[in-house]
Amino acid sequence: MPANPRNGRPYRNLCAWQRALRLPCWLCGHDIRYDITGPEAGRHPDAFTLDHLLPLSRGGDLLNKANARSAHRRCNSARGNRTSVRVQGSSRRW
Repeated sequence: MPANPRNGRPYRNLCAWQRALRLPCWLCGHDIRYDITGPEAGRHPDAFTLDHLLPLSRGGDLLNKANARSAHRRCNSARGNRTSVRVQGSSRRW
């Protein structure tokens, strides 16, 4: 069984690069809590997650910077693998 590519250095480097940009959530437009790290980040809805413009399950490239987006954990989860960017109950901040 192949190793999980999300555990590798290239994926961690992509996450670190995206996190360093300190962008708002691309789905709802609100600020992300970049100060939440470690095990707590895996449970906190406002924590940073790396999302993909084209979901991996639909052929998106895991390590392509052009496909990487910053998102809240809750927004990323709510979107799932849909290609739309509208998250119920939120409005984009322009």
